[in-house]
Amino acid sequence: MIVEPLAIPEVKLLTPRVFGDDRGFFLESFNASVFENAGLPTQWLQDNHSRSEKAVLRGLHYQLSNPQGKLVRVTAGAVFDVAVDIRRSSPTFGKWVGATLTSSNHQMLFVPPGFAHGFLVLSETADFLYKCTTLWHQASDRSLAWNAPEIGIEWPLDGKLPALAAKDAAAPSLADAETFA
Repeated sequence: MIVEPLAIPEVKLLTPRVFGDDRGFFLESFNASVFENAGLPTQWLQDNHSRSEKAVLRGLHYQLSNPQGKLVRVTAGAVFDVAVDIRRSSPTFGKWVGATLTSSNHQMLFVPPGFAHGFLVLSETADFLYKCTTLWHQASDRSLAWNAPEIGIEWPLDGKLPALAAKDAAAPSLADAETFA
């Protein structure tokens, strides 16, 4: 597995080795030894699976008092996946990185605690799987505006508006959001 830091080095793009033939393919999506050697978590407490339609934007989500690290991937379809640094003490506070994750490129993104996370569905539907380092905690669940001008995420929307959950449509900008120290 190739583990590459993105422009914000704590966020990692993981590309597994894929072994394919006319029957299909095989890949290793997690190996504790490989993750440990790359400085990534080796213990995950929750796995989630979501299915979304084209132009659905989920996020930007984070947990304030119970922050989660996430290992995300797409098993059907394609998404544009984004991580935003919301640690005020970080030199990359308010910066974002993104990657296109697809069922055919098999890439995964590690989003560390202290980051808001979201994705936009690019295909007709997408199945999105993610592992979390901590359990979901409703009382600390927060959203950050997907279109916060001070962040300036370049979502591939082709001039259209995404489909949003009510909590995401009402999410505050970075200036008004609760963030990490």
